Amino acid sequence: MSRAERLLDLMQVLRRHRQPVSGRALAAELGVSLRTLYRDIATLQAQGAAIEGEPGVGYLLRAGFLLPPLMFTEEEIEALVLGSRWVVDRGDSRLGGAARNALAKIAAVLPPDKRDGLDGSALLVGPGEPIGAGDKSVAAGDAELATIRAAIRSERKLELSYRDRDGSDSRRTVWPFALGFFDRVRVVVAWCELRQSFRHFRTDRIQALTLTDSRYPRRRQAMLKEWRAAEGIPQP
Repeated sequence: MSRAERLLDLMQVLRRHRQPVSGRALAAELGVSLRTLYRDIATLQAQGAAIEGEPGVGYLLRAGFLLPPLMFTEEEIEALVLGSRWVVDRGDSRLGGAARNALAKIAAVLPPDKRDGLDGSALLVGPGEPIGAGDKSVAAGDAELATIRAAIRSERKLELSYRDRDGSDSRRTVWPFALGFFDRVRVVVAWCELRQSFRHFRTDRIQALTLTDSRYPRRRQAMLKEWRAAEGIPQP
């Protein structure tokens, strides 16, 4: 591995950590000596990388520092293409358009040989069953999904008119913090004020929804972490 590749790998590892990580842990993950790790960090800092910390304390890459997408590996490009194609096929139209735009922006700055790999990727998304297939309720359309995503981003409450699997209708005020995309359904993960617990709401069973002006009192990331723990889902 060249030194340039090693420095890029170090940046990628740092980007995955949200809390300070020790030099020893970084060195072990990269397979280099601690002395080499310290030297590489000093090199990156001298080149303008916003790495905070020191030996014995730990290191953290300051939020907002971005690397230009010029050094993607072939596998990383294939992952981007496959993921984007899945979003185009399974997401709503606005997410699909965003995925196409993102790939176009990446392609514009890639070297020609890498761009050919992006355009000619042979990884395909197989056909899936239509959202809400076999369900008599009205599926949430693109406008509703965009509203749900907006509520999640802004940490605002949603008022729902919801029909459960038994056909019973109810009114709910929920704190949405995640949206799951599956082949057959899309599921809103939220705290339900009526049930005072985490609940999952299929979007094809939402009869109507309103985005309120009220922010819910907890942070989205904190609720996501708590929900993962309650469901036994490993933390990222």
